[in-house]
Amino acid sequence: MQIYVCVKHVPDTAANIKITGNDSFDDTTCKFVINPYDEYGLEEAVQLVEKQGQGEVVAVTVGKEAAMASIRSAMALGAHRGILVKTDSQFLSSTLTARALKAAIEQDGAPDIIFTGKGSVDTEGFQTQYRLAAAMDMAVVNEVVDLKIDNGQAIVEKEIGSGSREVLKMKLPCVIGATKGLNIPRYPKFPDIMKAKKKPVKETDIASLGLESLPDRVELLNLEAMPERSDAKMLEGDVKETVTELIRILKEDQKVL
Repeated sequence: MQIYVCVKHVPDTAANIKITGNDSFDDTTCKFVINPYDEYGLEEAVQLVEKQGQGEVVAVTVGKEAAMASIRSAMALGAHRGILVKTDSQFLSSTLTARALKAAIEQDGAPDIIFTGKGSVDTEGFQTQYRLAAAMDMAVVNEVVDLKIDNGQAIVEKEIGSGSREVLKMKLPCVIGATKGLNIPRYPKFPDIMKAKKKPVKETDIASLGLESLPDRVELLNLEAMPERSDAKMLEGDVKETVTELIRILKEDQKVL
């Protein structure tokens, strides 16, 4: 079984990010990690190959040269090799990312399953897996919490709220967006980290993929730091007075209405 896992090199959620312009931040001192949701997809891919006793897990990412660290981390967690599509851009739209992933995967081989995380913790666009599946003419299910492979089909469960789950069947190949609950990602051991340094990684410039030039419908207008949370304020009085004051605060002080 040939499995590709799309991983993203993202800032650690606990990192202190310094914005350096309207559309950029200082990524030289910021700690980066594998997107946490992608780790569930990676773990599931590795488990599938381990259970079958054959197959290959390939970690694929689109990012700057520094994203090699996340590829090496993915291989320390069980991926057999990696593909890094290099770009100088700090932010890529989900459309361009999906097209780059498609080209890189198709140049490398024929996937039986493509795993992604349910979304990335930096931009939280939640679009790449759908665009990738559409580009590759594959079925896709996101937020998968259970998976079984049987007779060329993926039987998946996804949570749909209020404790309910939806069960779906898809023919392979397909795209699966993993989330918390699907498994418990393993921690890399020191020998695995050392072995990962010797595993092969194919590096490709995004310009060499021959992607068709298409207009991008997403534009980053401004990048701002989240304001510090203000102290809680208790509103007192009858219902009419408190609602009126709450609306005033939201409009005039917080400016969210």
